[in-house]
Amino acid sequence: MLDVQKIIEDVTQVYGKSRTALMPILQAVVKERNYLEDKEMIAVAKALDLSPAEVFGTASFYTFLDTVPRGKYCIRVCKTISCHMAGKDEIIKALEDTLRIKVGETTVDKQFTLMTANCLGWCHKGPVMLINDEVYPELTPQRAIEIVNGYRRENAG
Repeated sequence: MLDVQKIIEDVTQVYGKSRTALMPILQAVVKERNYLEDKEMIAVAKALDLSPAEVFGTASFYTFLDTVPRGKYCIRVCKTISCHMAGKDEIIKALEDTLRIKVGETTVDKQFTLMTANCLGWCHKGPVMLINDEVYPELTPQRAIEIVNGYRRENAG
C-alpha cells in the first residue's frame, strides 16, 4: 500500500517544503504506483502549501505523470519523425496485436498499458520503446513482441 505521507517526508528532507519538491514528490508517487490519485495530489498540495489545482496542473502537463490508472508496465513508443521513418507504426501494430489493445488502453489483466510519447531522446537508435524505466532501442516488430513476452513470463512465475 502506498504511503504518500512517507514519500512526502522523504522527498521534503532533500528538497524542503518549497515548490521545488513538487516534481520529485510526484515522480516518487508515480514510481511507486504508476499514477497519481486525486487524494494523493491533495496531500501533496497541503504539504507544500500549494493549491490542488496547481498540483493537478503540473501532473497533467507532463506525459510521464499519469493521473489515471495504468498497467504494471507502461509501454511508451516514441512517435517522433525519426522513429516514424524507422518503422514505429509497425512496432505499434505488433504490440497492439500481441497485447490485444490499442494505444491508450490497458490490458484486462492490468499488466500493460500502451502509449506513445513525443520523444524518448533516442532518435539515433529508433524505433524506440520505453517500458517503465527500461529503454529498448533499434526495435523490430518481432523484437518488440519478444520483449513484451519476456515481461509476461516474468509475471507468470
